[in-house]
Amino acid sequence: MTLDRRQFLSRSVFFAVVPALPVGLAACGGSDADETEALPPAGTHHFPQGVASGDPRPDSVVFWSRCVRADGSGADIALTLEVSAAENFATLLASVALGARATWDHTVRAKVTGLPAATALFYRFRAGRDLSPTGRTRTAPAATSTPAQMKFAWFTCQDWSINHWGAMDLIAAGDHDFVVHVGDYIYETTDAAFQAGAAEPAHGAIRLPDGAALPGGGRYATTLADYRTLYRTYRGDTRLQAVHAKFAFIGIWDDHEFSDDCWQDHQTYTHANLQQTARRRAASQAWVEYMPVDFGDVSFDTANAAYDNLRIYRDFRFGTLMHLVMTDQRLYRDDHVVDEATLAAAQGHDPVNGSDSIGARYFVQQPVLAQFEAARTAALGRAPSILGATQTAWWKATMQASSATWKVWGNEVTLGRMGLDLRTLAPAPYNALYVVNADGWDGFTGHRAELMAHLKTAGIRNVVAITGDLHAFQCHVVRDDPDPAVGTPVLVDFVSAGISSSSFYSYIKAGAGTTPLAALAATPALFDATLQAHNPDLRHADHDAQGYASAVVTATSFDVTFHKVRPLNADGTAPASPLLSQKTLRVNAGTVEVG
Repeated sequence: MTLDRRQFLSRSVFFAVVPALPVGLAACGGSDADETEALPPAGTHHFPQGVASGDPRPDSVVFWSRCVRADGSGADIALTLEVSAAENFATLLASVALGARATWDHTVRAKVTGLPAATALFYRFRAGRDLSPTGRTRTAPAATSTPAQMKFAWFTCQDWSINHWGAMDLIAAGDHDFVVHVGDYIYETTDAAFQAGAAEPAHGAIRLPDGAALPGGGRYATTLADYRTLYRTYRGDTRLQAVHAKFAFIGIWDDHEFSDDCWQDHQTYTHANLQQTARRRAASQAWVEYMPVDFGDVSFDTANAAYDNLRIYRDFRFGTLMHLVMTDQRLYRDDHVVDEATLAAAQGHDPVNGSDSIGARYFVQQPVLAQFEAARTAALGRAPSILGATQTAWWKATMQASSATWKVWGNEVTLGRMGLDLRTLAPAPYNALYVVNADGWDGFTGHRAELMAHLKTAGIRNVVAITGDLHAFQCHVVRDDPDPAVGTPVLVDFVSAGISSSSFYSYIKAGAGTTPLAALAATPALFDATLQAHNPDLRHADHDAQGYASAVVTATSFDVTFHKVRPLNADGTAPASPLLSQKTLRVNAGTVEVG
């Protein structure tokens, strides 16, 4: 027997869907006298990860929390979600009975429907005599309305083990209608080589209950207990809790929620490209447990034993002004175009246990990439894909059917071309044309061309991508053909730096060593200028940065501000005033240019 999605959800305590009360219900302080006396004493329960809301629609929002017993016992907990339009909860729009169960790591989530559009709401959870912090959220504008503007922030790459999270304070202090996360909410590794830098004192070392040895040092999460430990720890930071408590959250994953540079259920720590289905499923389950995601739109089926038992791509409409389309660029993607094992064998390296990510996924010689992509295309009968066939068809149809002024693509990895031509600048064997990042869209040129051609031929205008992953601030004009001499501009890609992850420049600087690239990366400004000189559609570049991005959207313009934060203080503490600088860029409606 099979269950459709609605049946599965309706029979599952994992996700509740409850209509709002037709008339605000007067709030009560608790039960009658006898019931109140029967309640356990205050302090029995607590909410160590705070509260969150997410996936805002004109008539619904998802509410989330995690409730545990202070004595550490794993017993189930009865609790109630309360939603109100009043901050004092004088009247309730919803009162939902829920159960925090060990099966789901004591997380709870409920979607309340029938809510008023474009309305600020307050919510909290009650367990016995204990109350969670109060959260604030906002429903989306009505589908037929035309908001004067929408404001949102997006962020990415918040490695617990590096730098500081001061940018979270800036986001929480902002005036946003909602926030978006474009991936790398956690990092699956601890004590890895790239996590060797200093971190603020508030972020101590994370110890995984299980884990496995990471080639090159450190450990990586392997089990559900490991991934839950990471989410519990990250969400234990009060600054991240403040962001969740103040704004509705729309999230998607990238690679580190499972495994660095992953594809489908394969890790890429070595050339073996090990398939780890159980690990992929554990990572997916932990993600859905800790994200305030609407599973009325997104499918999650624990009875399905496959690695892709979860589908998270989805879209959101904000009146007629803005349509947000969120994609999944890991679960359905093909393997990276350049086969690491083949490349390693050709260079006399270990084709199984070695790691030749440089040359295969990063700083790939363009002729090598073209050769491998042609061979893979011939073998597959199509271009290697990031989105997969089903999601690609959905993306095309969704973009084409959208009547919103602005089509905004929640896109995890960089779309713009990042090439580096050293043919006349470096001696052999470095005198080649390089693709800097083949883990992004630059490594899947045929698939990118297909999507960009669709935007062009279908006449889909005012498309903006909001992107993460790279650990840098960038702005690209993206064409159907990346050659500016022949390509037509079809969208603008805004890339945000990571909240805390080490900057892209720092990786380049460390990796350059004594190679000819060292001269091009002598300073951040020189490296920025070099990449812009080699990539004329790269309109803005700051590769030595941490921070976040925000947008103000109106009928006539799409304004993006990059918020760059200061590094750690000399003594290793987080700066009291984290903001270092801001840069605002504008795309005017009807154009594909940046001002």
